[in-house]
Amino acid sequence: MRLSDQVILVTGSTTGIGEAIARRCVAEGARVVVHGLERELGEKVAADLGAPLVIADLADPATPARLIEATVAAHGKIDGLVNNAAWILRGQLGSVTPELFDRIMAINCRAPLLLIKEALPHLAAVRGSVVNIGSVNAYCGEENLLPYSISKGALMTLSRNLGDTLMRQHGVRVNQINPGWVLTANERLQKQAEGMSEDWPACLPPLFAPSGRLFNPAEIAEATVYFLSAAAGPVSGQVLDVEQYPFIGRNPPKC
Repeated sequence: MRLSDQVILVTGSTTGIGEAIARRCVAEGARVVVHGLERELGEKVAADLGAPLVIADLADPATPARLIEATVAAHGKIDGLVNNAAWILRGQLGSVTPELFDRIMAINCRAPLLLIKEALPHLAAVRGSVVNIGSVNAYCGEENLLPYSISKGALMTLSRNLGDTLMRQHGVRVNQINPGWVLTANERLQKQAEGMSEDWPACLPPLFAPSGRLFNPAEIAEATVYFLSAAAGPVSGQVLDVEQYPFIGRNPPKC
């Protein structure tokens, strides 16, 4: 097993990609701490995995220290941190308010920064690693995902900067995964709420899903385990785009 005896904190792990990551980490021999906002869902995941659960809002600047303390208290150490939790706010230039912008930056960028800061002494002691879950929207983003895209672009800079700095100074690796379109339970419901049919995942044009389907959360979890494991060697400061078409040089049909 690739993560034997490791202790991994996965934020936003009560649902979706984060839940898949937590489950995959346990399957690979790790002990995890489950975190999120949904207590009922979190209690089920935590019970399945035999893991402690922390319900806390990452917009609160005190939450990162609380999460790291809870992880070390439960398991005695921390080998890996997965910054997965994010607020996927729909918003365009005209609808963004200072309050919304500050909150999305607090959750999607400040919280990962503070979590890494709080975890660093523990990660340095074991030459551990951090995986930040970003988004392909970090490169530009859709019109209605402006604040979310900005926050993920900032997270990508954080990953590259600390991936260099912390590796040199502490032996701690920091990398980022930018998933493309992932079919989570929440995404399925969100698109139905936006007017798409119940079977919309089966009706996507090849422009958006050349393979004929979207990614599933388990595939993002597999990539995350690679970065957490010894198989990644000294890889640090890198961004892996988990997408099914190229961003540069793509030649989609013109009609």
